Amino acid sequence: MQRVVAHLAGEAVVRARGAEQLVECVLRQRLRHRVSPVSTRARSVESAPARAPSPPRNGSIRPVQRSAPTRSRVLTDGHAGNLRQARALADALGLPTRSTTLAPRAPWRWAAPRRLPGSEAAFGDALEGIDPATLAIGCGRQAALATRLLRERGVPAVQILDPRIDPRHWDAVVVPEHDRLRGANVITLLGSLNPVGDAWLAAARAAFAELGALPGPRTALLVGGSTPHLRLGLREFERWLATVRHAIERDGGSVLATTSRRTPAAFVDAMRRRLAGLPGLVWTGSVDGRNPYAALLGWADRIVCTADSVNMLSEAAATPAPLYVAGTAGIRGRPGRFVQALAARGRIRALDDTLTPFDVVPLRETARVAAQVRARLA
Repeated sequence: MQRVVAHLAGEAVVRARGAEQLVECVLRQRLRHRVSPVSTRARSVESAPARAPSPPRNGSIRPVQRSAPTRSRVLTDGHAGNLRQARALADALGLPTRSTTLAPRAPWRWAAPRRLPGSEAAFGDALEGIDPATLAIGCGRQAALATRLLRERGVPAVQILDPRIDPRHWDAVVVPEHDRLRGANVITLLGSLNPVGDAWLAAARAAFAELGALPGPRTALLVGGSTPHLRLGLREFERWLATVRHAIERDGGSVLATTSRRTPAAFVDAMRRRLAGLPGLVWTGSVDGRNPYAALLGWADRIVCTADSVNMLSEAAATPAPLYVAGTAGIRGRPGRFVQALAARGRIRALDDTLTPFDVVPLRETARVAAQVRARLA
């Protein structure tokens, strides 16, 4: 059955108007006699609150009369990137916030966010206590089912990232421009939501005040790893390291280098070898002490970042430091479109031997998106 659902979840089917009905037909008979007693109890509990009118099937948005939310609930699968984006939006909205990590049951998790028979039982009691005074903020496919179900109960719901079904199931859907999703209730942004702002950067500097004593210009080096959209080779990476070292030896200053979970061990070894002897630090994990990532952004006079991570690039672009990107020639797909958009806006330059300074306007999309969400919920 899982293979059937996975097959139907192909993008062409998901985007077709009748995708949800097709999946439901496959599973309806098999689920009818297999919904557990827990599912029955969950359905009876959740049927108590008055349900908001179902959205119209023609794709238009029917407004629901309700008061502005007084708090928010962040709903994610616990993955760091999803949690960071959802928390960033919640914090920007200025509402008291709680976070819930979701672990939906099969078969509903296979088809999320499509609504199958018995979907109310998918999350057990994880959604209990979330009422219409709470703004549900979800990020990722599993959370999209939760926010969809909550909106059916009258809870205002915002979904981050393309849910791959009609966005009419949410009050607002927040997506990167490079995802190309558009609609009456779709809010687009360049890059990804993040917490980086003046106050955040100041707090990051205060947490690692000792980095302020390093000589300038301080060059932050943010290193990711290969993805399906960008293959990073060791030989090319070592050339980038040589470029950074040459710039620091030429201009003076120091290096503030860090890796990500995707960074291969060979890259870590190359960083330690190629950057040895320079003032600064190389952080590759807990063995090197506290994670200084935020402070690196806060103290950087210029930033060099690999092109693989939209989140990492978005956060670097939110600082006032010039941003030089390594790997611009090889990046493809949606991340490639994002890099092209940053270059067209003049926010980044491709890494070269000069690291010539240029004027910067920090990319602060989270505050703008929060203002649009607030206006839609007013």
